[in-house]
Amino acid sequence: MNLKSDLGRVRGLGSAKEGTRHWWHQRLTAIALVPLTLWFVIAILARLNSSHTETIEWISFPLNTVLLIALLISTFYHTILGLQVVIEDYVHVEWTKVSLLILVKLGFSLCALASVVSILKIAFGMG
Repeated sequence: MNLKSDLGRVRGLGSAKEGTRHWWHQRLTAIALVPLTLWFVIAILARLNSSHTETIEWISFPLNTVLLIALLISTFYHTILGLQVVIEDYVHVEWTKVSLLILVKLGFSLCALASVVSILKIAFGMG
């Protein structure tokens, strides 16, 4: 016997129990991407005539390294979240939907990992 009212049963996170979390993560990454993208565009425009060595030195500066990694992680995670919504909304064959979700999550996670490793190699002078 369930003593909850109909309204009590539907409050919260929805039937999947994760809709609100997904929505919040998408909004938070979007908010994080605004200043990170502005910083990145301004920094790149300021270095248009920089040499390769100067660019490596710029990436190696600790604050720039951290901000680049934050930009990459936020971008890839935001992309995964957005593509997940598109796939869930527009792909109706279940095995195709699951396959695409796995492919997107693994593919973009590997790209994010490769990007972070590349930045770290440059920052620590190994690349």
